[in-house]
Amino acid sequence: MALRTVRIVNDDILHKVSRPVVQVNDKTRQLLDDMLETMYHYNGVGLAAVQVGILRRLLVIDVTENGTNPVEFINPEVISHKGSQTGWEGCLSIPGQSGKVVRPAVTVVRAINRFGQPFEMRCNGQLAVALNHELDHLDGVLYTQRAVEIRRQGEEEDG
Repeated sequence: MALRTVRIVNDDILHKVSRPVVQVNDKTRQLLDDMLETMYHYNGVGLAAVQVGILRRLLVIDVTENGTNPVEFINPEVISHKGSQTGWEGCLSIPGQSGKVVRPAVTVVRAINRFGQPFEMRCNGQLAVALNHELDHLDGVLYTQRAVEIRRQGEEEDG
């Protein structure tokens, strides 16, 4: 595994649409491993491949407190959304600030795992927030484009 460089907000790549993964192979699995190592190193809960400079539709998420339940998504596609929830989000690519964003309360997604097998997952709560945040990255959208309020580090957050 290797620590990757996280691309920061002014990097043009963050605004590009990621392309599908054509073949799941050892290179794909290595990238997923590197993404997890990078996410954990920077205390993130999610990371999209574009954030480490790779324009492919891959993302990793782990919303557990101790980083014990990572989920990997290759070529994720939303099947359905339900409800809404509003909360504060941060992003490894936008250090020093957070934003209040409205996200679906429940998202059902179809994807491929690291072994090339398709799966479906129903995500709610923080997992749904993280999933939709990372899905936006794959389409070149940053949470700041959806935020109803932005706070700089050190400012009080309410709600």
